[in-house]
Amino acid sequence: MTATITTAPPRLPQTGNFGPNWFASVMGTGIVATAAVSLPVHLPGLRPFAVAVWALAAVLLVAVTAATVLHWRRYPGTARGHHLDPVMAHFYGAPPMALMTVGAATLLAGREVIGGTAALAVDAVLWTAGTVGGLITAVAVPYLQFTRHDVDERAAFGGWLMPVVPPMVSASTGALLIPYLPAGQPRLTMLVACYAMFGLSLIASFAVIPQIWQRLAVHKVGPARMVPTLWIVLGPLGQSITAANLLGGAAAHVLPPPAADALRLLGVVFGVPVWGFALLWMALATAITVRAARERLPFTLTWWSFTFPVGTCVTGTSALATHTGSAMLAAAAVLLYAGLLAAWAVVATRTARLVTR
Repeated sequence: MTATITTAPPRLPQTGNFGPNWFASVMGTGIVATAAVSLPVHLPGLRPFAVAVWALAAVLLVAVTAATVLHWRRYPGTARGHHLDPVMAHFYGAPPMALMTVGAATLLAGREVIGGTAALAVDAVLWTAGTVGGLITAVAVPYLQFTRHDVDERAAFGGWLMPVVPPMVSASTGALLIPYLPAGQPRLTMLVACYAMFGLSLIASFAVIPQIWQRLAVHKVGPARMVPTLWIVLGPLGQSITAANLLGGAAAHVLPPPAADALRLLGVVFGVPVWGFALLWMALATAITVRAARERLPFTLTWWSFTFPVGTCVTGTSALATHTGSAMLAAAAVLLYAGLLAAWAVVATRTARLVTR
């Protein structure tokens, strides 16, 4: 399947075309578990709920991966068609993020079921696979966009962020693995690599987001089916806050107090302003979504954009609350998580109807 964009907004992938966009359901489910465990407050029943959602995310990962393999065997040209499609190609960032999301959820919530050693092993394998895959998409998809895909100034949409965000997920989830590595060079190497991936993803995201803003300002919102992709912008914002603070905390296992304290402070100094912009974008996206819903918002798999990006804002807000001791940020994390749960319940229900009909 190939497509050309010249004078129209991006044509979003259809739910009937099985592709990498299906891994967004794994991302959106897994983040519900990790965000629950990361909350700075302890609510009754939250931990068992996180374990149950982790199990569901793990099952989804296996099911979607198996379905992808079977689909590619039945239609060998599918993968080539997807990577040449100027819209679908960007969703190849979803599988690496799905792997790492389930890996982190396994370490944080699944360990209560399979044990700490097994959970660590699973997370290490999924993190490694997701990181390698994410670095490949961060290079390959922009390369195809620069050399093969035919796009115009109206084509910029939230999906352009999908291939460059996985290294940021590697940075935040890699921080969770640092305390388990041998002291010395292994931990230092991991810390440096995670900060490098943090910068890679952050700068690439900050190159894309202004293009999305410009398209909205000049060409307006466009068709209602485009609206859910606006929420993807929250992904790199929330994930960067999470990564900066988790890496700042992990630095205490690697560096002496002055340097470790500086990196911990950097997470807060960076995170709070970005958190403010994330709230601005969330308000804009909410207003535009409500407007589109009144005019009928058709269901597509891009509705999963209402989940994972919001989940990263929950984990980022929770990390800031932990490092600052702010009761306001703690309350905000709980409110954002409530919104995440509501969005996930709606999107999961609609997706289940799509699969079973």
